[in-house]
Amino acid sequence: MTGQSETLSKARLRVWLKLLKASNGIEAEIRRRLRDGHNTTLPRFDVMSALARFPDGLKMSDLSTFLRVSNGNVTGIVDKLTEEGLAQRVAVPGDKRAQVARLTQKGEVEFENLASRHESWINSLLDGLTNEDLETLSDKLERVLAQSTEQERADA
Repeated sequence: MTGQSETLSKARLRVWLKLLKASNGIEAEIRRRLRDGHNTTLPRFDVMSALARFPDGLKMSDLSTFLRVSNGNVTGIVDKLTEEGLAQRVAVPGDKRAQVARLTQKGEVEFENLASRHESWINSLLDGLTNEDLETLSDKLERVLAQSTEQERADA
């Protein structure tokens, strides 16, 4: 590497480490607040969030694909949500093995409460950023995500 490309490479590495540290720190705080204040977990919140986006429900396999986690992880969480009356499973007509999971009305209310709190927490954790900062950061991250997607396609 030449001197300039090595400097750019090191700068990119430093930015990556800062992004990782910020992301991990925010995630840890959200996990703590969900656990301590609401007796729940981030994976459970994520499952409820996915189901809230699809009011007609999602097949269990689609839910695990959407969340990028194993079927076993999703099944355990949906089982617990179902036991608590927050979710339900419905058989898929014509497919005896498939089930669709969806939030119950009680689950929708519970999720809306958690989602509102979650948004408030994120707002306070990112309070030091102006609207201009957020737009700039979002634009830059979109570029990184697009490049990452292109690289994934090229590697496939």
